[in-house]
Amino acid sequence: MRTLGTKKHKFTAFTFSSTLTKPQIHVISKAITLNPIAVSKHFKFITYFSFCSSNTFPSISIPTNPIPIDLPNPQTFSLLLNQRPKLSPLQQIHAQVVTQALSSNASLTASLIHCYLCAKNHPNARILFDHYPSPSPPIKLWNVMIRAYSKIRNSQEPIHLFLRMLTLDGPMQVVPDEYTFTFVITSCSHQISLIYGEIVHGMVVKSGFESNLYVGNSVINMYSVFARMEDARKVFNQISERDVFSWTSLLGGYAKHGEMDRACELFDMMPVRNDVSWAVMISGFLGCGRYPEALTFFCNMLCDDRVNPNEAVLVCVLSACAHLGALDQGNWIHLYIDKIGIRQSSNISTALIDMYAKCGRIDCASRVFNGICKRDVLSFTSMISGLSYHGLGKDALRVFYQMLDENVMPNEITILGVLNGCSHSGLVEEGSSILANMESLWGIAPKIEHYGCYIDLLGRAGYLERALEVVKTMPMEPDIVIWRALLSASRIHHNVNLGEQIISHIGQLKSSDHNGGEVLLSNLYASLGRWERVTEMRKLMVDRRSESSPGCSWIEVNGLVHEFRVADQLHPQIVEIRNKLNEILKRLSQIGYSANTMQVSFDLNEEEKEQAVAWHSEKLAIAFGLMSTEPGTLIRIVKNLRTCEDCHSALKAISQVYGREIVVRDRSRFHTFIEGDCSCKDFW
Repeated sequence: MRTLGTKKHKFTAFTFSSTLTKPQIHVISKAITLNPIAVSKHFKFITYFSFCSSNTFPSISIPTNPIPIDLPNPQTFSLLLNQRPKLSPLQQIHAQVVTQALSSNASLTASLIHCYLCAKNHPNARILFDHYPSPSPPIKLWNVMIRAYSKIRNSQEPIHLFLRMLTLDGPMQVVPDEYTFTFVITSCSHQISLIYGEIVHGMVVKSGFESNLYVGNSVINMYSVFARMEDARKVFNQISERDVFSWTSLLGGYAKHGEMDRACELFDMMPVRNDVSWAVMISGFLGCGRYPEALTFFCNMLCDDRVNPNEAVLVCVLSACAHLGALDQGNWIHLYIDKIGIRQSSNISTALIDMYAKCGRIDCASRVFNGICKRDVLSFTSMISGLSYHGLGKDALRVFYQMLDENVMPNEITILGVLNGCSHSGLVEEGSSILANMESLWGIAPKIEHYGCYIDLLGRAGYLERALEVVKTMPMEPDIVIWRALLSASRIHHNVNLGEQIISHIGQLKSSDHNGGEVLLSNLYASLGRWERVTEMRKLMVDRRSESSPGCSWIEVNGLVHEFRVADQLHPQIVEIRNKLNEILKRLSQIGYSANTMQVSFDLNEEEKEQAVAWHSEKLAIAFGLMSTEPGTLIRIVKNLRTCEDCHSALKAISQVYGREIVVRDRSRFHTFIEGDCSCKDFW
């Protein structure tokens, strides 16, 4: 017996004929893990041992008087390795292969490589591959190794192996086949640059595989990933017999990069569509903000008897409903999920919570949340964010502490949700404590988004100087979002001096997205009647080609989503809607409502200002809702911008005069108007 290995890793080699004991097998197995090649070089001997049936392999029989018996042959080991054992028994089998001096058996080495890759142990597989006993591994084994590494995101090992293969010559030469190119190109699509992929594509053409279906599909996908859609289309056209993956790869490229019109054309041409094809289209519409079309495609998918919605599709359409505030459609999808027996995975449960919360039914969101058997960070975060949007900061904190009690660790988005809840509820001390302790308690270093929420919290609560001090002392440079949050607080509290300081900082930023700050400061000047400064701001915006997003509101009536823009002229019933709105405003004036024109950002006379605020998108949506629904029906509105003070006052009055509950989701939070009051308590 002697000791082998390095100073760091030593193991004992038994150099006499014996029956191996369990401790000896354990020593060899451990050595295999540390240095399989060193073990194979030193174990050149015969052992006597026998196999017996056992639930745990290998079971070593140690007779009192060891008798030499037939040794396990390579076929025996091959049968065992064909079972693809787990890592621990695999290492024991490997140890016995080494002790039987079978390390030079190419077939067994290949089987061991396959097994180690199945066990996700790439290092051991690579060591065996690099010391393959024959002159060079066969092409099938090269393909197996390249494929295994290609599944690892951003790994360059497939490319390195491929280059190494190409350098072999003479008797060791190995010629890449269609599978080699398929796996290498798949890896190229995961790289930062397309340069490797273009080189390999050139080799594909030179080798005559450009029309091969599998190689072609991988090339289409690679070019699609890098937004080279013209190149992807050329390769697609060169494939004579395409399959559904060819079509879907090209379709996914168009959808991913927002070319939905091209995607629609291709989708209509597809001879066969599967659930992935539908999912690509629906997620593509979702990704570019075309939510109604995502729901339309989902309805069309349900009419196709050959496919059923998968989890990805259901999550996408629930998200589309959430963006539109389409409660009726979201509720129907929930019923559909239950009816056909789809398991409510974490993703689906989270999407349901988000949908109900963003559609104004925080009670339904809570019901889904409470029905989850094992809640995870996604479901907790979705529930916390939903409560925060509804201005229920204390409830958001309660769920957050419940999360900690259940030993679920928060992530960055969870903390953002909690800080957002504190901001909308004026919980300054609670929010300050969360930000101060998030790194020490939960290992989450505050990012600029967390500071943005905290500054918004301080600003809304009127602590402008304290917020400015945080901006000056935070460990990173403030971005446009930070300054806009502080500027918005300055506008709310009519602090012009601070607003002017902030706009000077915004002007020094390199970011081209300055328009948000300029619009806010322009509105601040307008509210104070300083029209000369408004003119300057507007001129600056024109010079920089800055634009503000036009106000847009959505309302769902009888399952259809209607869109309204400020001073809308496009709705087919716009004349009736404007007449209805004029009637509403007259009734409101009888109970003391008068238009708040302080934020009109143009120098107009008072009558023109009143007309300007009258045609805001949410007012038009409310008028349509009142004329299209039965008395007493709840009205839900979604708006893309923050609700202005005049609309907020008008909606309170409408809820009182018409006896309607009105739920509005603006850019920052929910407002529930009942009998003249708002759930935000005028704090938004």
